[in-house]
Amino acid sequence: MNKDNNCVDVDVSATVGDCESVEATPVTTPGGPGGAVILRVPVTLAERTVRTSLVANIQFPDPVLEIKDIKKRVKIVQCRLLLPGIPENGDPFPDDLDLKLFLKGFVRKNIQYATPFPDSTGSCVSSQIRSLTTDIPFECVTTIPGDEFISPPQLPIFNTRNEFDFFRAQELGRGFPEKDELLSSDLSQFHQVSTQFYNQLPFCELISSKITEWNEAVDRTPLPNHAPFEEGTFTKIIEKMFLEFTIKVLQNQQVPLTVVPPTPGIF
Repeated sequence: MNKDNNCVDVDVSATVGDCESVEATPVTTPGGPGGAVILRVPVTLAERTVRTSLVANIQFPDPVLEIKDIKKRVKIVQCRLLLPGIPENGDPFPDDLDLKLFLKGFVRKNIQYATPFPDSTGSCVSSQIRSLTTDIPFECVTTIPGDEFISPPQLPIFNTRNEFDFFRAQELGRGFPEKDELLSSDLSQFHQVSTQFYNQLPFCELISSKITEWNEAVDRTPLPNHAPFEEGTFTKIIEKMFLEFTIKVLQNQQVPLTVVPPTPGIF
């Protein structure tokens, strides 16, 4: 039995006609006390422009005639706002609390360079284009003053663990008067009440970055075999870099939102 695998005949055009649509009434959350609803949304705690400096020694696998281009990209692998804990009935939004922000990441560099062929002689130097990709690490900590927060962070609540015992009177046994008893708690039992709070951890977003760099060869030597006198190669460079990037620090919080009833006749 032959089976036709062409389930659509492309030689015949398909016509799309008009279809009807009507307005639908959206389902909304009813307003709470005072006509407000509670939303859990990412709240911007702070936006910070961070500046740091880096120095690196870069070794090339081939002799470098000249660097053609360098492409850079900032990669943040850790952005952690350290928050102190508070007791269960404490104020979760204190004012003027200076906090530390730990940052760690890399600057990814792709260096495109020309490396000469070994038989380059005379007034012409033949070369081929290669590239080297490397990560330049950085790590720093910065302070966010309490009066520079856009919105205060919600502090985590301490977990609690409390033990309790029951009184027990026990016989002392032989060698003690019959009327005497051991009055204490029971060591054969253990009782505890523990409470855990699952707090919201702040997180970050990278907004922009700017890199100013300076690279200098430290082992440049002239080309052999009577090549042009100004030509030379190197395999090592010292790189000095000024890194500037802007990050946004956020935290999921519950925010009250006032519900405004729609005006009749206005859509």
